[in-house]
Amino acid sequence: MTSVRRLVTSTIALAGLILALFTATGTAHAAPAAPKAGVRVMPLGDSITDGFNVPGGYRIDLWQKLVAGGHNVDFVGSQSNGPGNLGDRDHEGHSGWTIGQIDSNVVNWLRTYTPRTVLLHIGTNDMYGSDPAGAPGRLSTLLDHITATSPNTEVFVATIVPISFADSTVRTFNATIPGIVQSKVNAGKRVHLVDMYRALTTADLADGVHPNAGGYSKMANVWYSALLSVPGSMDVRGLARTGR
Repeated sequence: MTSVRRLVTSTIALAGLILALFTATGTAHAAPAAPKAGVRVMPLGDSITDGFNVPGGYRIDLWQKLVAGGHNVDFVGSQSNGPGNLGDRDHEGHSGWTIGQIDSNVVNWLRTYTPRTVLLHIGTNDMYGSDPAGAPGRLSTLLDHITATSPNTEVFVATIVPISFADSTVRTFNATIPGIVQSKVNAGKRVHLVDMYRALTTADLADGVHPNAGGYSKMANVWYSALLSVPGSMDVRGLARTGR
């Protein structure tokens, strides 16, 4: 019996040695590889990007559409908020901020988060500030800083949504945006116009300025369609070409 026990013990020890050897040499089964990081998308703007009234705002439905469409994206930014059904809560939406305030910080954000794609909706707070007429010039300067800092980034520039008490001012500003965007395109920049204004009416606003849940959902639809229209803006296949 002693000889049998010794034989069994030796067999177990040998098996353990073989298993350890296989593991050390990589012949044993390896753990699954971690998934690749998603394409970095920066939602950029003011409280409408943040999601005032509806935490997460348009980012909720946009995220769900991206996931359902099989797109591996990573929302990026220094801010974070939203409900449980928003799988990635990062963004760069700052409540109350004007175009100029975004411009003062955007270079640092771009260098920190290196987005492949930027979704820009900005100008609402400029409409009832001291100089709404200067908003187009400030937007043009902002776009110059974005494209100079991150020339391979796809920048989607939205016309701003309606404001119930300043619709004429909003329309005047929005009318300048196609020309601003086209001037950047003519200069070889990766800038794209997104007609957000026509997707919403004042009935889609919770307080005359910020969208309600239905309004944010409409915004998500517009953003998603815009992203689909630019190959590589939210897919890995765009990374090899641009290095992002």
